[in-house]
Amino acid sequence: NSHNVRSQSVAAFSSQRKEFFKKRALTVWSKVCFAIGGAPYQITATALGFFLQIFLLDVALLDPLNASVILFVGRAWDAVTDPAIGFLVSRSPWTRHGRMMPWILVSTIPAVLCYFLIWVVPPIEQGKIMWYLLFYCLFQTLQTCFHVPYSALTMFISNKQEERDSATAYRMTVEVLGTVIGTAVQGQIVGMANTPCINNTSPTNTEDCFISHQPLAPQSSYLSLSQRLAYMIASAVISLIYVLCAVVLFFGVREQDNQGGLKAQKHVSFQTGLRLVMGHGPYVKLVLAFLFTSLAFMLLEGNFAVFIKYTLGFREDFQNILLVIMLSATFTIPMWQWFLCRFGKKTAVYIGIPVMPFMILVVCVKSSLFVSYIVSIAAGASVAVAFLLPWSMLPDVVDDFKVQNPTSQGHEAIFYSFYVFFTKFASGVSLGVSTLALSFAGYVTGVCVQSDSVNLTLKMLVSAAPVSLIALGLLIFKTYPINEECRQYNNKQLQLLLR
Repeated sequence: NSHNVRSQSVAAFSSQRKEFFKKRALTVWSKVCFAIGGAPYQITATALGFFLQIFLLDVALLDPLNASVILFVGRAWDAVTDPAIGFLVSRSPWTRHGRMMPWILVSTIPAVLCYFLIWVVPPIEQGKIMWYLLFYCLFQTLQTCFHVPYSALTMFISNKQEERDSATAYRMTVEVLGTVIGTAVQGQIVGMANTPCINNTSPTNTEDCFISHQPLAPQSSYLSLSQRLAYMIASAVISLIYVLCAVVLFFGVREQDNQGGLKAQKHVSFQTGLRLVMGHGPYVKLVLAFLFTSLAFMLLEGNFAVFIKYTLGFREDFQNILLVIMLSATFTIPMWQWFLCRFGKKTAVYIGIPVMPFMILVVCVKSSLFVSYIVSIAAGASVAVAFLLPWSMLPDVVDDFKVQNPTSQGHEAIFYSFYVFFTKFASGVSLGVSTLALSFAGYVTGVCVQSDSVNLTLKMLVSAAPVSLIALGLLIFKTYPINEECRQYNNKQLQLLLR
């Protein structure tokens, strides 16, 4: 009898194990739905990044100093909220919808309402600054409540590294496409209500013309209203896309409790969790390496349009060149996913990221539109690596932490939120350094031709500075200890722990 009971127990355990791993198999549909969930962040971030400053100055008619305060405070608040939300998410109880999904679901509607109100000009003159500060910071907070759990969701869609890597590739493809959608939707709708310029003496003269962007007097009231309406329509369309993506994510992806047999975990304070995470060597090295490479890409991103317009002189083509970069990134992500599966992630870093310094060709070669397009395609391939690899390698670091700390689990959101914090910090630094450098060089708004000192500064910002930062990041990355052998070992150890 005892033998039969033992046999039945073994059979039941084996059946449970098969069901355990079966339910974690990711379908292509699940990967697509997971990837679509990453689009709202990129679409709204792109629209805000390209158009919010222009909106505050030209449509809301704020003083430049007040507009800069709103942009800086909003960016700083956004960075600060990531670790706080990450800690709260990590302490959230498990529900029938999971731990991450409730955050995503609850934050969506308030987030889109705040996003829409950012693009509304209030009827009160004295309270404009507080209006935009309030709704910009509220939106950043609510979007963090969406994006941090979504980023950590990577660890809860499967317990298999290869499936998580594949889902990450799908996600990065959609996110890069999201940047294209954000630019296209906002740009095309707002562009239909562009205010005509005066004093544009010759449309073909790029030597010494000055362009005024003040509206024609008889039409000023009508144009102001049409511009306000255009921004509101664009924000409404993006808000609708945001909600649809969140719905697809919620109903298309099932969050799984990958803690398995690791139920005897201890809940720790924020300081203890932060100390554990920041004391994990592989995580610190990975974040530092990608911090420097992110600085390089953000310097290029923030200054490339100005560089094309003024240093290269392609005023009519810079939108198309930027679009080529993003489309190249979108189409090359699947190739990089195959490459990292075939040759390993560290190899993909060493091959993919150094492609970006080909931008130096644009600086060294005489101004050529053809060369600019070719280099843009190569730069797009490097942008794809910058999008894909950090999010593909963070799960490896979390797995390594779980193996080394089997009784201290549930810190996934802290790992992801601090990485997002550091990338946003890098974005703020790059924006500040670029603006100060151009200001010291004598940059003048509204002119068709900048001084030689400004052109030299732009060349440094898109070539020498990014190349130096990438070299430093790759040197740090050489000390990163998690290679393919280590990943396989950690995967086996986690499977044993889950049993």
